[in-house]
Amino acid sequence: MTRSLIVLLALLVSGCSSMINSATRDMADNLNNAILNQDDLETVRQGAPAYLIMIDSFIQGSPQNPDLLTAGSTLYGAYAGAFVDEPDRARRLSEKSLQYAHDAFCIKRSDLCDIDTLRFPEFEAKMPALDLDDIDELYTWGVAWTGWIQARSDDWNAVANLPKAKAVMMRVVELDPTWDDGGAQLYLAVMNSLLPPSMGGKPDIARDHFEQAVEMNQGRNLMVKTLYAQYYARVVFDQELHDSLLNEVIATDATQPGLTLINTLAQEEARKLLSESADFF
Repeated sequence: MTRSLIVLLALLVSGCSSMINSATRDMADNLNNAILNQDDLETVRQGAPAYLIMIDSFIQGSPQNPDLLTAGSTLYGAYAGAFVDEPDRARRLSEKSLQYAHDAFCIKRSDLCDIDTLRFPEFEAKMPALDLDDIDELYTWGVAWTGWIQARSDDWNAVANLPKAKAVMMRVVELDPTWDDGGAQLYLAVMNSLLPPSMGGKPDIARDHFEQAVEMNQGRNLMVKTLYAQYYARVVFDQELHDSLLNEVIATDATQPGLTLINTLAQEEARKLLSESADFF
């Protein structure tokens, strides 16, 4: 890390902006990868804030760089969702994640920058204008928007944005159902599982999205099965499926390139859910 910072400083002195952008993008990617490949949750919990400040500094130096903005959004959103228990702090961090994601989207599609202010029918009607070239920024925006809503689940004005976030993820799936190893499929699965069938939930659609997500990441992302158990099996009161999924998560090696952190988190949550199974069902 020290050597990388010295190299970056030398590039700043040289004034070569294209090389600076490349170096900072690479460093941001390396920071994200280092965190995602970590298997000690407490190390990430304590160390990630320093990385957040560092990526803020990169973005301040290149505020029109969509790669840096998407990296910053991802890091802020992941940290807020996984490690922050204080509601006020989670809201602040998810706000920054959403702002970075929206800024990246606006740089890429300035003609559609204000679509989030539209009423839902008009917003939904704009989705076909987004194509495969927009998918990275679009998906990052959808992820950040979902995290922003989750951090404000007690605010009905925030929750009212859920159909828009869902429409974003549906467009991602239309463009490329395999994007991020089925990441958009997973978000749609959870969104369709938030309510029981009697209140408008769509568990059958959720199950299909969960199965697609499992297939597309070939079982490497253990969080998919953990959420499958939590948000689908519990909603339909299927204890056999619930326990089977969680036992598979616990028995699987968590170490996977780019997924070790999330898999470790998934196993921790799986053990908790499994311990509650007898009481829940």
